[in-house]
Amino acid sequence: MDLDQLHKEITYTATTSSGAGGQHVNKVATRVVLSIDVVGSNAFAKAEHANILNALKNRLTKDGRLQLSSQETRSQATNKEKVFEKLIKILKKAATPAKTRKKRIVPAAVKRKRLSDKKKHSEKKANRNYRLS
Repeated sequence: MDLDQLHKEITYTATTSSGAGGQHVNKVATRVVLSIDVVGSNAFAKAEHANILNALKNRLTKDGRLQLSSQETRSQATNKEKVFEKLIKILKKAATPAKTRKKRIVPAAVKRKRLSDKKKHSEKKANRNYRLS
């Protein structure tokens, strides 16, 4: 992942934050929305790009953009840093390939014990059935 190229491809938009804050929240644009075109990005290697697209397919817009926002602080610059850190964290997690599942082999002794326990249990239940003939 090329961070310099990533910085070039990102667009930031500042909007007003939601929530409490009185008049200040209505006049100051502190919420930062980050947008990046993941599909057309040149910042990733091919294998990494495929992993990222697969992992983030539910978070992308119809035109292949990933949008993140931060409105934690009252400072636009701090929110800009936080949303970029959030992006890096998401991309690193998405770029790592998923571990392949190893098939577990159940030992024969465990199978035998389970089956004998089932048999004992069913015999115990069958012995409770008292019939008058």
